[in-house]
Amino acid sequence: MTTVDVYNLQKEKISDLELNDNIFNVPVKKHVLHQVVLAQLAGKRSGSAATKGRSEVKSSGSKLWRQKGTGRARAGVASSPTRRGGGVAFGPSPRNYTQRTPKKVRKAAVRMALTDKVRNQQLFVLEDFNLPEIKTKGFVEVMDAFAVKKALIVTDEKNEKLEKSSRNVPWTKVMRYEGLNAYDILKFDYLFVVKPAIEKIEEALVA
Repeated sequence: MTTVDVYNLQKEKISDLELNDNIFNVPVKKHVLHQVVLAQLAGKRSGSAATKGRSEVKSSGSKLWRQKGTGRARAGVASSPTRRGGGVAFGPSPRNYTQRTPKKVRKAAVRMALTDKVRNQQLFVLEDFNLPEIKTKGFVEVMDAFAVKKALIVTDEKNEKLEKSSRNVPWTKVMRYEGLNAYDILKFDYLFVVKPAIEKIEEALVA
C-alpha cells in the first residue's frame, strides 16, 4: 500500500494515510491520458460557426437578366456565391465536436493522473480545509504555507468558505470529488484532497 502524510492547514503532519494501490499506484499510459484529455477539450468546443449557403440567403429566385443579347456575362439568381451578398460556398455549419470515450477509459485516466501526482510528490492530503472566515488573504496564506502555485483542491462536500475565499485566486480551482477528471488533475501542478474525499474517490474509481 502507498502511504502519504496527512497535514493540517499549517502544513503540520497530523497522521499517515494508506492509499489504495489500485487507484493511486497503477501503470501510467500516456496515450490513454492523451485520448481522454483530447476528448474532454473537444467537448468544450462550441461548434457554433455558421454561414448561409445560397439556398438560405434571402433573395429573388428569378434570373437577373436574360441569357443572351445584353453584352453582359450570363447571370442566374442574386444568391449565387460569386455575387456580393450571395451565399457562401462550402462555408462552416454548426457541428458537434464531442468524442465518445468509454466510461472505463475515463476512470482509468483519472487513476493514472492520480498516480502521477503521488509519484511526483504533488499530492497533499489535508485533514480538512475549514477556513475560519470567508477571506481571500486567509486562503492565500494556506497556499503560501505549502509553497505551491496552480493547485486543484478537491473536497467531499460543499465548502462555502473555501469556495468563496478562493474564487478570486486565478491559479487555483476548487471542486467536489464527483467532478474529478483527468484534465483538471494534469492541468494543475499540485493536487490537494481532503481526507474524507479520499475514501469517496476510491469508491468511485474502483475497477
